[in-house]
Amino acid sequence: MTELKTINLSKNKDYDLSQLDLNDPKVLDSIELDRRDWTMGAIKAFIISAIAIFVFFVPINGGIPFGYIYQGAISIVDSLIVINGQAVGALLLCTIVLMSTGIASVIGKFFSKKESKLYKYFEADSIIHPFLYLAGGIFILLYFLNKIGVYSAPEMIVGPSTGEMVIPGVVIGVAFIIPVGAFFIPFLTDYGCIDFFGVLLEPLMRPLFKTPGKSAVDACASFVGSTTMGIIITSRMYRGNIYTEKESSIVATCFSAVSVGYALLVMETAGIGEHFIKTYFVSFLLAFILAAICSRLWPLNKKRDVFANGKVQTDEDRKEASLKFGPSMLKAGVNRASVRAHTSGGMFKRIVDSVVDSFPVLPKVITLLCSIGILGMIVAKYTPVFDIIGYAFLPLTKLLGVPDAQVAATAIPTGITEMFIPVLTIADKVAQLHIKTRFFVTVVSMVQIIFLAESVVVIMNTGLPLKFKELMIIFLQRTIIAMPFAALFMHILF
Repeated sequence: MTELKTINLSKNKDYDLSQLDLNDPKVLDSIELDRRDWTMGAIKAFIISAIAIFVFFVPINGGIPFGYIYQGAISIVDSLIVINGQAVGALLLCTIVLMSTGIASVIGKFFSKKESKLYKYFEADSIIHPFLYLAGGIFILLYFLNKIGVYSAPEMIVGPSTGEMVIPGVVIGVAFIIPVGAFFIPFLTDYGCIDFFGVLLEPLMRPLFKTPGKSAVDACASFVGSTTMGIIITSRMYRGNIYTEKESSIVATCFSAVSVGYALLVMETAGIGEHFIKTYFVSFLLAFILAAICSRLWPLNKKRDVFANGKVQTDEDRKEASLKFGPSMLKAGVNRASVRAHTSGGMFKRIVDSVVDSFPVLPKVITLLCSIGILGMIVAKYTPVFDIIGYAFLPLTKLLGVPDAQVAATAIPTGITEMFIPVLTIADKVAQLHIKTRFFVTVVSMVQIIFLAESVVVIMNTGLPLKFKELMIIFLQRTIIAMPFAALFMHILF
């Protein structure tokens, strides 16, 4: 086991911290502080972590403070511009961003000089991306004009099952989640919160899910916050060399689950709102069962144990990150949190850097969310594609004893477009469908996780090491594995 030289930062206040890999637990453990600095670091870690826990994890009236904050920001921006009686400030802002991105992508990809910043911004995109960006800009422009009553846009693009679902709830939501989340993420990741809980949860997370204890915080952020927020935290941890390629891939595809508030809306649409507690508990449990299974299947099990900076994670690294269960874990967690808070410096710079880093990602993500989301909804609603695909699932739904097997089989594959779509496909049949069918469809849709209208786009545009083909395979794996478990609970509970 490698022994590191002990460094006393209280005595060496001018020590160049850039020489240290502060994301390595061994390095944090090798740092010493005098009593005053250690105590101040512990207090700093406690206060900032308490703020992070309150913002991201404390439920208040069915929501969390983070949700109220970004939704409040949307409401404020909305109220700034009212056209024909419609408060459209946030929508207009997003329309400008998406149209600008669409036009800029064509110029940058096809007409800009290779040394220009515009070309470099779109350089990594495929030849198809500019057309998707343009589609996103056109879709939101049509929606905006329809909203303010100056143009009657096609129902196919702006209707309740397409544009009306994607733009207000997903595009505008994510447009504000990214910068507001970037403001608060340093509270969670940079001042000891992750380090403290990582030590305590390492013995559970590593053997079960092949991920570090810190990943449990990501999982909680998704369950109580939003899918996008969980993925953004994961991306930051990967790019910060805290997660390896394998760990970040597992966390992003297995733990970016449906938030509590969204889950309630889904269940009410399926007509099982009165069974919220047991339905959500089953989904919560099933999400972790799927994580344990899928992390051991290709393609996730073949992802490299390599950090973004090229450093290879060894078995020794994983062993040294884990401590024996007992008081030593708590002591080590508090010490790492204190050292982390001491070495992270001032909050202002951390917040500014985080927010600035989020802006290059935002235009691409929300523009693709708009185009791919609406195109996916159009395919689901106006074409027989998913009806045809549903026949492949019919033998399984029949074998599992799901009532209304054909309806369930058709609904399940639509989850690739958006998490809400499987339930929407049965919404108009709720009164006729057996409660077992509604429960089954709801639970499976909530643990599929991979969907085009949000998670796929965010994963692929935040630097995570996952390809589109791999995401589609993981979606299929999660769906097929989830179905027998959902059916088992369906028969037990109903």
